[in-house]
Amino acid sequence: MDVLVMAAQMILGLSILVGLHELGHLLAAKVFGMRVEQYSIGFPPRIFKFKYGETVYSIGAIPLGGYVKIAGMIDESLDLKTMSEEPQPWEFRAKPAWQRLIVMMGGILVNVLTGIAIFVIMVYSFGETYIPKSEVNKYGILAHDLAEEIGLMTGDKIQDVNGHDYQKFSDLTSPDALLEDDAYYTVERDGKILEVSIPGNFIERLSPSRKNKDPEFIDYMFKFRVGEIQKGLGAEKGGMLPGDSILSVNGTPITYFHEFKGLLDSMAGQTAYVEIKRNEHTLNLEIPIDENGLMGFAPVPDLNFASVDYTFAEAIPKGTEKAFSIVFVNIKAFGKIFSGDLDFSKSVSGPIGIARTFGGQWDWLRFWNLVGLLSMILAFMNFLPIPALDGGHVMFLSFEIISGHKPSDKFMEAAQKVGMVLLLSLMVFIIFNDIFKEVF
Repeated sequence: MDVLVMAAQMILGLSILVGLHELGHLLAAKVFGMRVEQYSIGFPPRIFKFKYGETVYSIGAIPLGGYVKIAGMIDESLDLKTMSEEPQPWEFRAKPAWQRLIVMMGGILVNVLTGIAIFVIMVYSFGETYIPKSEVNKYGILAHDLAEEIGLMTGDKIQDVNGHDYQKFSDLTSPDALLEDDAYYTVERDGKILEVSIPGNFIERLSPSRKNKDPEFIDYMFKFRVGEIQKGLGAEKGGMLPGDSILSVNGTPITYFHEFKGLLDSMAGQTAYVEIKRNEHTLNLEIPIDENGLMGFAPVPDLNFASVDYTFAEAIPKGTEKAFSIVFVNIKAFGKIFSGDLDFSKSVSGPIGIARTFGGQWDWLRFWNLVGLLSMILAFMNFLPIPALDGGHVMFLSFEIISGHKPSDKFMEAAQKVGMVLLLSLMVFIIFNDIFKEVF
């Protein structure tokens, strides 16, 4: 079931983004009087189509992309039958270079606007709730295996990242921070200040895979009390009440939530003898643990969360900043790949990796956050100056505008073929790389 949910989210998310991207090309072409022959979400074979006006609209069975076929344009279809004839007024090639440039930028611009719109709406609708630095360092961090490998320890209090102060817990694991050259944490440990280096390729270790669905790095430690009790589970059956403080489980003292959770994980299906404090009284309860290692209550952390609400006017620059930060992170990542700090095969994800990022539970908030992120990545990738991508057309059209000379049809045909070979080879590599990461 998890696999179906992951696949459904990926297909829906990519279909929305591809559809909007190709719609950007279509609308720009029609504005300038170009004839659009086909508009497709997904690649053939077709599973649905209809014709409206001069355009055939269709949905393909392979949801890994889409295309718009504009008359008189050398594109991925490589339909060259009419290119030897005189250009017709409605053809792409008959229009001024600046109009053709806008058409090719149409998809990219729509994806950028979509990404910005999603983040603006999310910021306006939900604001921000986060753990501020002061609360992160109230008890220090919980260092999982990956954190211990680079030298962090449970209880460390992180003072800054890469020499810069931080505002919230999520800043500690942001790709922007981890992709810095010579990245490091400054931590306080046992009253001493020291630096912990972050390896240049460390971000590769944080990518989800079949073997490690959600790699654990660091968390914030917190004390807790019992919150809402779930009906029918062990906490209710054993007499636990909201507000109770857990002192010990099977004689093991409990201070922090991760200690409690670790004990329960090893006691799935058993009965726990729990010492609690209720008001001024100490009680002993017998609590059955379910097969998932849960008692059945929501913990209430002993931390003060910070919340910020934004007006719509405030959400516009904040959402825009969030959207473009994704582009800047991708630029940094490309730089690391070209410098050899990051392994290309470990840094790219195909359909399987994208589906796994969506997760096996349908969460609309997570879904739209990921769609916004993917929209900005799609815009960035399409802007790369590679023939067969929008960026390749933009590169050649920019040359034409600046130089006043249009590349020949033969050159454009050859460039398109080279670009297609590169893209198809890259697609095959990424898909098999996804499969390899899942198996090994």
